[in-house]
Amino acid sequence: MTKIPQGKIDPNGANLPTVKEILGKEESNKPAERAASAEGNFYQPLGNKIGPGMNPRIQRLRKLSFDAEPSISIERALHQTAYYKAHNGKHSIPVMRALTFLDHCEKKTIYLGDDELIVGERGPIPKAVPTFPELTCHSVEDFHVLNTRDQQRYTISQEDIDTFEKEVIPYWEGRTQRERIFNHVPTEWKQAYEAGLFTEFMEQRAPGHTTLDGKIYKKGMLDFKTEIKAHLDSLDYMSDADANNKAEQLKAMDISCDAAIVFAERHADLAEEKARTESDEKRKTELLKIAETCRWVPANAPRNFYEAVQMYWFVHLGTVTELNGWDAMNPGHFDQHLTPFYEKEIAEGTLTREEAKEIICCMWIKVNNQTAPPKVGITAKESGTYNDFTNINIGGLKSDGSDGVSDVSYIMLEVVEELHLLQPGSSVHISHKTPDKFLNEACKVIRQGHGYPSVFSPETYITEMLGMGKSLQDAREGGCSGCIEVGAFGKEAYVLTGYLNVPKIFEVTLNNGIDPVTGKVAGCESGDPRSFKTYDDLYNAFHKQMKYIIDQKIKVSNYIDTMFAKYAPAPFLSVVIEDCISTGKDYYNGGPRYNTNYIQCTGLATVTDSLSTLKHHVFEKETFDMDRILTAVAKNFEGEEFLRQTILNRTPFFGNDDDYADDIALKVYDDLINAIDGRPNVKGGEYHLNMLSTTCHVYFGKVMGATPNGRLAAKSISDGTSPSHGCDINGPSAVIRSLTKLDHTRSGGTLLNQRFLPSLLKRDEDIAKLGQLIRSYFTLGGHHIQFNIVDTATLKAAQETPEDYKDLLVRMAGYSDYFNDMNADLQQEVIDRTENESF
Repeated sequence: MTKIPQGKIDPNGANLPTVKEILGKEESNKPAERAASAEGNFYQPLGNKIGPGMNPRIQRLRKLSFDAEPSISIERALHQTAYYKAHNGKHSIPVMRALTFLDHCEKKTIYLGDDELIVGERGPIPKAVPTFPELTCHSVEDFHVLNTRDQQRYTISQEDIDTFEKEVIPYWEGRTQRERIFNHVPTEWKQAYEAGLFTEFMEQRAPGHTTLDGKIYKKGMLDFKTEIKAHLDSLDYMSDADANNKAEQLKAMDISCDAAIVFAERHADLAEEKARTESDEKRKTELLKIAETCRWVPANAPRNFYEAVQMYWFVHLGTVTELNGWDAMNPGHFDQHLTPFYEKEIAEGTLTREEAKEIICCMWIKVNNQTAPPKVGITAKESGTYNDFTNINIGGLKSDGSDGVSDVSYIMLEVVEELHLLQPGSSVHISHKTPDKFLNEACKVIRQGHGYPSVFSPETYITEMLGMGKSLQDAREGGCSGCIEVGAFGKEAYVLTGYLNVPKIFEVTLNNGIDPVTGKVAGCESGDPRSFKTYDDLYNAFHKQMKYIIDQKIKVSNYIDTMFAKYAPAPFLSVVIEDCISTGKDYYNGGPRYNTNYIQCTGLATVTDSLSTLKHHVFEKETFDMDRILTAVAKNFEGEEFLRQTILNRTPFFGNDDDYADDIALKVYDDLINAIDGRPNVKGGEYHLNMLSTTCHVYFGKVMGATPNGRLAAKSISDGTSPSHGCDINGPSAVIRSLTKLDHTRSGGTLLNQRFLPSLLKRDEDIAKLGQLIRSYFTLGGHHIQFNIVDTATLKAAQETPEDYKDLLVRMAGYSDYFNDMNADLQQEVIDRTENESF
């Protein structure tokens, strides 16, 4: 493969400058100068200050959300269980699901806090998260673990634990989706799963992610009910063998619309009740406005900006209450949806910019109140994240291909910068048509070091979606759903099935199908690597193992999809996803226009560097023989530090614009695509891959021994498509050259993490040059890039005095998290990332 020459960018974007050329900075390796870079930090320790916000209301709401302790509410579980005990078997499964949703909306505790303008909580109070026993039923031990673990604790009273043990657990024993999955999987799948060769999202959660288009701003629930009735009336029971199933699904959707309306009406009742006793006239007026809004939406289409935001929020709560076990729900191009309301009211003088910003701040804080439901079983013992992965897409392109940036886009950037909350996540979408001014403002927010926003290329992901069969208009309306995966907003069920541990596949290959960590069979027999005569022999064995493991994963993923379609339909979600009403099919049963399953491939750089090590040192240079390296790996390099250092310092590694390693990465990437892409699922759609790791690269590392690239046992593998930690020694421009040798348009998303010293972005002129770097990456075909602007000194200070850094956000993978909510392994993973001292 030909290297891309360095130099100035020509009009066609053919040549990429070095980062040093872009920013005009000289690299320094002097420890004193590196340490002094801490002076450039933009993060300021919060300490005991009230925190940021545009006005006192937002400051108070933000502090309440920030300080609220995540807790577990058993209310939904009790309602669900009681209704199933009384009515199970009396209705079809879709109707039963809808009736339990309606029952909960009629009974759940309603919260309306002081200062609130946007109303509604998933639980009885902010950050109280319900459980979903029909998916995964927590044990008493789970609750005790969650109540006492060091990081990301969820509080629950002993009284509630006792009630749950008595009322909920006995009924759901043997009936949960998780048990249906694990009780009916083949031995080969279970062996691979237990070895950590892959994970399965849907044994712990509902499928996801899900993102909406603009239909809810043009139609209310009453309009959807009219559509549903029309399709019910048109069913052909004589010639359509599926007509009865469609009828039950449509009836369930109709009931779900009623549930959403009831939920809103109850908020209207509460607002009016509070208004009757409110002595402050300003607040009384606000409460009456809340009541009026909740009487109108979601029953009807919103008429103004305020109603549009509240409309989305009620739909959001409905979907994550109905069937959410850690499934992201996102508004999609929220700025584009709100812009017509905003511009109309600004022109009419019925809304000011500051009022619009305050409403958006209120919604932002509402999202932050929704902590992710905790997992069950062994994973409950590990700290994950409170982040529920809501992602606000900002900017990008409109469905007609024109620029999507508006004043609302700039307002949202201001909100991200001022509030710097855990969630919602935010992403800016930078096309060739995006104004430099918008990119410049986005880079200023990135400079703050919160990890938000991440950056996407619409041209790349639109091409990705066109290659998967989407129409041009649907592709343009799409974007990122939660982390880096993309889909057609409001028209697609894109289900993340779990992560694939590609380096573990190679580890099993090096042990002829045996997991060396446990000594148990985990894969297929692929040959003894000590007998391989050529590098091709080694790679072919790895390729055989790869196809075997992927086949195991897809077999069971198809089974799980069938179980969700049958036992866990989501009629309310189906109402707002295109074609579910017209087809009479559920979101999980092929109802949407597009139905995609993603397998998230993890550790590309780790497996590339390991293959490069063996190719370079064993088969070509003969520096070491295979037996010596494999023996050293088995001993975690104990007594072989010379060998390990030789590997680390004398091997071509991915991420340095070195064709030797990059060609290996390209081969692995292409073979993963060929093994996954286009495989049929059970919903009339296909499997595709994306290169997403979230935090799973840390877990995957823990279930692995050492690897031939010098990585020690239990250490994190590489994340996304990022280089291995510390191995990208030629700077960020070399990294993006390596990354763009991969054809990103053949995937459903790639992830690139970069960490820069804050001192590199002190000047405003540096901001424009960072923007040029982003544009250069996207011109070369990059899909996504995200930044941590924080130095190691700050991260270590946060470890030493966490009370002073309690709102320090860092970019983990496809999301940001509070640094001191992360366990030690995750913290160290961020610290270990290459700290770029120059662009």
